[in-house]
Amino acid sequence: MINLKSSYTQFIKTEAKRLGFMSCGISKAGFLEQEAPRLENWLNKNRNGQMSYMENHFDKRLNPTLLVDDSKSVVSLLLNYYPEELQISDSYKISKYAYGQDYHFVIKEKLKEFLFSIQSTIGEVSGRAFVDSAPVLDKAWAAKSGLGWIGKNSNLLTQKVGSFYFIAELIIDLDLDYDNPTTDHCGTCTACIDACPTEAIVAPYVVDGSKCISYFTIELKENIPQEVKGKFDDWAFGCDVCQDVCPWNKFSKPHNEPLFNPNPELLSMSKKDWIEITEETFRAVFKNSPLKRAKFQGIKRNIDFLE
Repeated sequence: MINLKSSYTQFIKTEAKRLGFMSCGISKAGFLEQEAPRLENWLNKNRNGQMSYMENHFDKRLNPTLLVDDSKSVVSLLLNYYPEELQISDSYKISKYAYGQDYHFVIKEKLKEFLFSIQSTIGEVSGRAFVDSAPVLDKAWAAKSGLGWIGKNSNLLTQKVGSFYFIAELIIDLDLDYDNPTTDHCGTCTACIDACPTEAIVAPYVVDGSKCISYFTIELKENIPQEVKGKFDDWAFGCDVCQDVCPWNKFSKPHNEPLFNPNPELLSMSKKDWIEITEETFRAVFKNSPLKRAKFQGIKRNIDFLE
């Protein structure tokens, strides 16, 4: 007799690969018991800074069955974004995830096709796709489904490919075979904690979001506080320091998603080019880029702060 659950699971994992996802893990939808006190404590200590949206939908963040009726499975997916080429050294730095087109659009398209493919093959399956824009604790789900472990820098890490990838989910009302979590392989390493320019990793596995360079350069809408002046190590949008120093990222391999390829102008922009950038050039070079989130004014503010 054919085990439908297993054949559906196999189909979903094969389809994820076909769509270009690096890996796919599945866990049972339900309340994230271990995460609840951790999230509450983090919010109580105001480690979200001005990211007040982190306080919304507390219950939904911890329980996907409140987001998707009758949900049974959380399908977690990883998509590589590690670039083949980096910016020139005399430049203000932007996070590698922002080199190409905005990942929200790229991944949403893949997830739409994924869900359609599941429905076409398996039948009536309801579900929703998520790309870090809804109250879903994606790193917790990815870890629960064995795709990696949460490292001391609070990023998801894997032994084979490090951490330069996006995480997305499909939450569906279909029973599947579930994966098991993997073990933590950070050991005694403290590379990320030692290297963080603003000391935002306040303890192993705890990041104070309100001290992170990514927060200051992207999320913070007012002036950057003077007490962190001189600590940004030339990061103008986001920051990759805790990932760059992680030993597991020695295994990062370039992605093969054309939409994540950078505009060639971006890679060759010098500090002088960044200082002199006009709104017109900004719009042309960063047409569908995540940099639009900080807007031209925000990038100018960041660069003025770095000078």
